[in-house]
Parts: sequence; structure tokens; C-alpha cells
Amino acid sequence: MTSQPGDALDDPADDAPGEQPDDGRPTFRLGYVPGATPGRWAGTWRDRLPDVRLELVQVGAADAPAALAERRVDAAVLRLPVDGDVLHAIPLYTELPVAVVSRDHLLAATEEEEVVTADDLADDVVWLAADDVLYPGDAATPGRRPEPYDDGAGGVVEPERPGTAADVIALVATGVGVTVVPMSLARLHRRKDVTYRVLDGGPDAPVGLAWLVDGLSDDERELVEEMIGIVRGRTVNSSRGRAGRERAEAAEPARDAADARRAAGRREGGRGDSRGGGQPGARRPRGGGKPGRGRPRGGRGKR
Repeated sequence: MTSQPGDALDDPADDAPGEQPDDGRPTFRLGYVPGATPGRWAGTWRDRLPDVRLELVQVGAADAPAALAERRVDAAVLRLPVDGDVLHAIPLYTELPVAVVSRDHLLAATEEEEVVTADDLADDVVWLAADDVLYPGDAATPGRRPEPYDDGAGGVVEPERPGTAADVIALVATGVGVTVVPMSLARLHRRKDVTYRVLDGGPDAPVGLAWLVDGLSDDERELVEEMIGIVRGRTVNSSRGRAGRERAEAAEPARDAADARRAAGRREGGRGDSRGGGQPGARRPRGGGKPGRGRPRGGRGKR
């Protein structure tokens, strides 16, 4: 699934953990990176597993794998890809990249549903945050990279990358350049002095659910499986979920009794009628005569 411009996403405020007192219930900790919106899944979890407290823990995009490895969270909604030797992961959806510009930029005059291309950014300085998830390493970026500048004392200063998406969007608001981020981050850090347009041909931003390959107990794996079922949209009656299994187990005595009644009925029906002679259960055809002969169908018959 790919997020599209104008899609309604959960309000980030809906994902806040809030005050959840430790009341003795076991806890499942779901990590999520900025921009991810696990609120709808959290609501489903609380409906289906009221006996297991769900704690939502926000983690940085770069820190999410470490949070899993260090057992700070039990599963995480994070940016893909991940190291398959350490983490299992399933894809959830893919976000579109957007170019964020100040309200004074020429692109701000275009319609919101219009898209832009790398050529539209060719003359712009493109800033990327230190926690950027779209252009790893030395990947080619649109526009021009920030250039070193004279510090006024005869020295040359290399421009520092803003630390986070919020920082880089605040910088763009001053009109010194543009940035490219996943759409969810542009929405998360929305401001009145910036806007964004989908970047056609830009890198996608896949999001998935991940958990540890090794080191989980049976109980922990069962809870991870419950979360997998929720994010994949399995119904509460799914045989792979705990609620579905509990219902199936509760129904087993009733099914066994019904099977016993059906078996008893088959045995009674197989005893036949001794008064009719012949094989057990056999019926003599209507009209007398031997079984299988009967009266001729239709026609005038023999005179």
C-alpha cells in the first residue's frame, strides 16, 4: 500500500502512550518511528487483549533496530530495510517522498495535487537531515548540495546537516533551500510557513513491522504473532490469534458431543428392519416385487 497525497492519516496525538499505570498485567512494548501512526492498531490490541498492557514507545529511525536488539521494545514499526540476520520484518505500506518548500518558493504556487520532479529542484539547495531515511550514504540527490562558505575570518566552514526532520523543515521555512522527506514527516512537522508537493520519481519510503529473530520466549512470540495479525488485518476469530484459539478450545466440548450424537444416530440407522428380511437397512420397493425391479415407467405396458 502506498500513501497518496491527501490521504487521511492518524493524528500523531492519538499515538501518545498517555498515563498507563503498571497494574500487574504483562506489558507488550511497541516501538514506532517518527511519522508512523500505530494508534489504530493500538486500539485493536486493547480491544482484543485487555489482559496485556500495550505501551507505545517512540524511537528514532536510526535507533529502532538497536531498540529491538537491546529489548527496549518487543516489536517496532520502522523504516525498511533491516538486517535479516537479526530481525524478521513484514512490509506494511510505502510512503511517497515529498519536496518541502517555503511558502515564498515558486513551487508553492502550484496546486496541492500537482507533483514536482527533480528537474524542478535543479537550481535549489537541497538540505537533508542527519536522520534522513531517503538518501543513504552517497546516493544522488536532486538539486544542489549545500556548499562551504566563508566564515568572515578567512576560514571556510562546511555546512552542518540539521539533526532531525523537524530541524531541516524549520531551516527550509527561512527560504534558504528545500528538503525531501517521507510524506508522513512533512505532515508530522507541518508549519504555516512551508508546504510540500509529491516528488515524482523520488525514492519511496517503505515501512514495516520488525521483531527479533532469536531470543524470544514462547509467550513473547505469541504476543508478537498477535501484533502481526492486527497489522495484517486478521479478524478476531482468526485461528492464528489467541482469541480465535480460545474460542475454538471452548467450543471443542460442544463439537465432541455433537459428533458423538451423530455417530450414535448412524449406528441406530444401520441396524435395519428384521421384519422386512434381506440385508440390514434395505427397503423393499413400492408395489411389491423384488428389490430393483419395480413397475415399468411410462408407456402402455403389456396387455
